[in-house]
Amino acid sequence: MTDQTPKTNVKARLPRGLADRGPAEIGAIHRMTSAIREVYELYGFEAVETPFIEYTEALGKFLPDLDRPNEGVFSFQDDDEQWLSLRYDLTAPLARFVAENYDKLPKPYRSYRSGFVFRNEKPGPGRFRQFMQFDADTVGSASVAADAEICMMAADTLEKVGIKRGDYVVKVNNRKVLDGVLEAAGLAGDERLGQRLIVLRAIDKLDRLGTDGVRHLLGSGRKDESGDFTKGADLSSAAIDRVLAFTGARGATNAATIVNLRDAIGGSERGAEGVAELAEIAALVEAGGYGDGRIVIDPAVVRGLEYYTGPVYEAELTFETKDEHGRAVRFGSVGGGGRYDGLVARFRGEPVPATGFSIGVSRLLAALTAINSPIAHGASARGPVVVLVLDRAEMARYQGFVAQLRAAGIRAELYLGSAGMNAQMKYADKRKSVCAVIQGSNERDKGEISIRDLVLGAELAASTKDRADYLELRARAQFAAPEADLVQAVQEVLGRHS
Repeated sequence: MTDQTPKTNVKARLPRGLADRGPAEIGAIHRMTSAIREVYELYGFEAVETPFIEYTEALGKFLPDLDRPNEGVFSFQDDDEQWLSLRYDLTAPLARFVAENYDKLPKPYRSYRSGFVFRNEKPGPGRFRQFMQFDADTVGSASVAADAEICMMAADTLEKVGIKRGDYVVKVNNRKVLDGVLEAAGLAGDERLGQRLIVLRAIDKLDRLGTDGVRHLLGSGRKDESGDFTKGADLSSAAIDRVLAFTGARGATNAATIVNLRDAIGGSERGAEGVAELAEIAALVEAGGYGDGRIVIDPAVVRGLEYYTGPVYEAELTFETKDEHGRAVRFGSVGGGGRYDGLVARFRGEPVPATGFSIGVSRLLAALTAINSPIAHGASARGPVVVLVLDRAEMARYQGFVAQLRAAGIRAELYLGSAGMNAQMKYADKRKSVCAVIQGSNERDKGEISIRDLVLGAELAASTKDRADYLELRARAQFAAPEADLVQAVQEVLGRHS
């Protein structure tokens, strides 16, 4: 007989930056994404799905180094030596899909997508290499009304999933304004692209690192708590001051902020165009009934990706919760997006305007969990009815019971292990089953089955009732029924706890 015992034991371990998910979290994500989907569809967006893998060159010019495509993304070569990458976000794949199907799609094309994206970056607390996003995009409209609509939809979505008005804000800026500031700081031109990307990512960390931390990243660089050093943009002191003055230009009202931004851009024509677009967005959200502080103009919002070309926005939660050490913390951003008019054009060689918004599903779920939202803390799904196997010679009979229950639309399973009755009952408890179906030789000889109500059984075990109540509870916790009434008897128990 051949020895099939493994010669070595492989250590079971989860790679860093990844997470397993159990049924409770999966159920919560399903409830949350269903609510998001309702809002997106209410606004007229339709579903589309793109694959996890794209050609690396299709992911866009924002990638740090195309000669070394594993920098920032997970990449590999296929048998044709073409570089493929796991998608970094859901926007670049959409741009490829639209370009490939352009003539068949209605324009503007309004779509939503959800799914996992992947980042080949250093993982840390709350930073994963795989996480889920839920996006909505309008492709084919150059009007900033499309951007204003996305911002209003973001506000509606947060309220739909249970974030109260006043506990969030949707912040809006315009990359054209920032371009004007960077132009004034001497960072115009393709040769300064790398520096501009560092500046964008530095400003994007303003909430987390504060002004001093961002100042270091705009200068020579910054060492984090672990000792890792991040190279900075190497801007001059004057340029750093100009950039930080821009990020601090938010006023008491949207109108006041727009006045401050006109001063910040100096004589930049592109910057003036961006300020005008922000003024139009402010007027549109006001007309839509969202001018109550839910949507505000905030120059500190830049988004870290190079492909944004106009308005950018970020949905931020403003309430405080406690961390595991009892310290006050804020969740901050749970989603964002912006206009990316050049991304589809990379494939078609002609301008194709587009704008979109992405929700960080895991981060939003963590926030909903912290505020005890019904979406995050919905009742755990009950497990299936378990049909016990007490006589292996009667497996076909037990299988017949399971088939009857399933035919009636009742979740059911046949116990497929090798343990005895007590262990099978413990198994049903672990499965969170409402009831178990039992038939030994005594029940079979009478043409009966026994139904064990596991919920009442748990109450019985912890009961302090008097004898009469105890006996009544025990009689209801397990009772006999004719085989022919199996479905009816199970439905009776399920109905007690629905």
